[in-house]
Amino acid sequence: MIEFFRNVFAMIELELRRMRHDRTEFYSRAVQPILWLAVYGPIMSTVRAIPTGNIPYIDFITPGVLIQSTTFIAIFYGITIVWERESGILKKLLVTPASRFALVIGRAMASGPRALFQVIIIVPIALLLGVKFIPNPAYFSLALVIIFFSSGGFAAISILIASLLKTRERFMGIGQALTMPLFFASNALYPVKMMPLFLQYISRVNPMSYVVDAVRGLMITGDLSNILIDIVAIAIFDAVMFTLASVNFKKIVE
Repeated sequence: MIEFFRNVFAMIELELRRMRHDRTEFYSRAVQPILWLAVYGPIMSTVRAIPTGNIPYIDFITPGVLIQSTTFIAIFYGITIVWERESGILKKLLVTPASRFALVIGRAMASGPRALFQVIIIVPIALLLGVKFIPNPAYFSLALVIIFFSSGGFAAISILIASLLKTRERFMGIGQALTMPLFFASNALYPVKMMPLFLQYISRVNPMSYVVDAVRGLMITGDLSNILIDIVAIAIFDAVMFTLASVNFKKIVE
């Protein structure tokens, strides 16, 4: 068990070293969520067509935009796996004593620091735009933990895709096809009750909905009535995706 965690942390440490040497990608990927908050949020706030209770619309969408940004990074993390396959790094990893499960979890959880870096960029921008966060360090810390672990589940999806498609071009197409439907079929931009009935059913099995609900409750509304359900759903999502990605991981070098 100690060796398992050592292997996982080694993968995360490797990613932290990469981040230290190249931060350009993070700044460029922060442009889209900032536009969502700075342009879309204020415009829709003036329309007042979406019922968000007593919460300003820009406050309501901030957790959704934040999770969309971190999910986008996690799902496209698989491009790194494809590059490692082409460069031969993955073959070297697979001949190490580390289990495939440890390798997959380590590579997936390595997307966590990238996700948290997005939080560091987006939250101050949201504050400048007038978003009111709950001033509770414990809530904020739990939200960061949820973002960190949920990004691992989405990164596991990217590893699974990379193991099946194996080329960057195909991966990019599937990644784009996944990210936006997950975003729009969740509660990120509007309450679930506003959706058509079939989208409401999809939202119930959409992992992004549970992540957004948990982070919105912890950061914005303070409503934690569903927090336990959200955490259990995220844990099940991570476990399923880690297992599927582990089973198929060896195919990426075949």
